[in-house]
Amino acid sequence: MKHFVTVLICCLLSFVLVRAQTPVEADVVIYGGTSAAVTAAVQIKKMHRSVVIVSPDKHLGGLSSGGLGFTDTGNKSVIGGLAREFYHRIYLHYAQPSAWNWQAQAEYGNKGQGTPAMDGTERTMWIFEPHVAEQVFEDFVKENNIKVYRDEWLDRESGVAKKGQKIVAIKTLSGKTFRGKMFIDATYEGDLMAAAKVSYHVGREANSEFNETWNGVQTDVFHHGHHFPKPVSAYKVPGDASSGLLPFISSQPPGEKGSGDKRIQAYCFRLCLTDLPANRIPLARPEGYDSTQYELLVRVLNTGWNEVFNKFDPIPNHKTDVNNHGPFSMDYIGMNYDYPEASYEKRKEIVAAHAAYQKGLLYFIATDPHIPADIRTRMSKWGLSRDEFKDNGNWPHQLYIREARRMAGMETMTEHEVLGKKQVLNPVGMGSYTLDSHNAQRYVQKDGTVQNEGDIGIELPDPYRISYGAIVPKKAECENLLVPVCASCTHIAYGSIRMEPVFMILGQSAATAAIQAIDAKKAVQDISYEKLKAQLLKDKQRL
Repeated sequence: MKHFVTVLICCLLSFVLVRAQTPVEADVVIYGGTSAAVTAAVQIKKMHRSVVIVSPDKHLGGLSSGGLGFTDTGNKSVIGGLAREFYHRIYLHYAQPSAWNWQAQAEYGNKGQGTPAMDGTERTMWIFEPHVAEQVFEDFVKENNIKVYRDEWLDRESGVAKKGQKIVAIKTLSGKTFRGKMFIDATYEGDLMAAAKVSYHVGREANSEFNETWNGVQTDVFHHGHHFPKPVSAYKVPGDASSGLLPFISSQPPGEKGSGDKRIQAYCFRLCLTDLPANRIPLARPEGYDSTQYELLVRVLNTGWNEVFNKFDPIPNHKTDVNNHGPFSMDYIGMNYDYPEASYEKRKEIVAAHAAYQKGLLYFIATDPHIPADIRTRMSKWGLSRDEFKDNGNWPHQLYIREARRMAGMETMTEHEVLGKKQVLNPVGMGSYTLDSHNAQRYVQKDGTVQNEGDIGIELPDPYRISYGAIVPKKAECENLLVPVCASCTHIAYGSIRMEPVFMILGQSAATAAIQAIDAKKAVQDISYEKLKAQLLKDKQRL
């Protein structure tokens, strides 16, 4: 009997092992759990092909479900296809009285708080709670019977198998293998793209590289007011260089104007706070809290600046999407340079450091006696929303990776295309948001005062087209990969393209191109643009 049980156990273990090692196969394998990943998968199913999402994230939607509820849209008329369907579903949710559990519907929206929440003619809504967005993404997945493998991390060292210039399969750290005819990298980091040996760029190009104006170092440009408007000493003892620099200030020179560097614009968590006591978790003293980390804010307030609450943007049910605003705020400037290329372990450390910084900042503003009493009182009324991010201590599960790797693809979008100075002949979507970059560094000026650098905001004359060549690699590098998120753009062009609605648009278009490449038995670089355009227009993309 014991022998029989032993044999049975061995058989079962062998069966489980074989199942674990059996490759998962699909026409298209999507790596990533962002909004682009979901729209790409939905489009593939609508075109009657098989797809799997291999997501390192447990939650789908990226920033769209991770706290960025006050959508950066630009001109809404150029947002079509599944992206518009997403915002239509948001509208349908908030059209239900049951959606307003913490606030009367009449108190919110265009007539209530003056926010661009609803588009009455198109029946869309652009501002929402994180859990509502996540449910829409989950509904997309469920309705289309999309298989999602969650918490599956690409083996970046040896997890991409290529035959010639085609990816054959990818392997995750858990040992699972996913085989496909086409692959889509829908991550914010571009990990699949990089592991497939596709060229990419990190940091800011020099203006001279593409004859641009707004790329590179911009030490004399302050477009959004996220700089120090009045002199503030950079030193621990004001005016005394020997006392050392205050935290978060670089001792390195900023670089020559217009020069390129490896610096990237700052990250932050987009916080969903509430001032409603019944749903509020009071701001707590975080582990490792050190009030001296925030001395710069005290000095800024002492100059008379007081815009602490200017980006507490209202979303439904007495909540906010809190973004960076001002010289010292939610952006953890200069502390993300290693992130794009870092190991998973190092990235987790960087993410944790950003969380610690922002939690400490909130607690500091609410409690420290050096903060003016009226600001402390106001901040103490805010707290984390009890009904958001329940499995993550009510803290957002996604750091705002505003920029990481950017592919050096078949074509490169620059400020010239975005500003309408150069025509795009093969569009797969449109953008319209400002050329927008957050600060990339905080440094000491020659007079010993502190300043931020990298804050760019250039309004566009009109919406612009985004090239198909910007989402595909060079043919010599990979023939069956599309990259709708870490697209081929210069730093400053990406400042506009990097918006969540655009990622959804490009995800859908990338999926369409992938299926047409399969049908035509061609590389993604060689498909008929006219056929692609016809399908995109049929699916209500705006070109």
